[in-house]
Amino acid sequence: MLLIVYYVVFMIVGDFASYFLGLFVEYAWGPVASLWVFLILYFLFLWIAWLLAVWMTESKKAPEIPA
Repeated sequence: MLLIVYYVVFMIVGDFASYFLGLFVEYAWGPVASLWVFLILYFLFLWIAWLLAVWMTESKKAPEIPA
């Protein structure tokens, strides 16, 4: 359950980043460039959000003490 929560939170952050960067590109270079930037960033953030969510919920191993 925690994995899904982390993933959704990271995706929301990524969606806002994709939107605002796409908006900036639209003002600077037009709607076609903006669409490409938004789509590339959107799918990139899907992947990054999953990696971050898995990393955050990964079980931590205690360090082994040498005998």
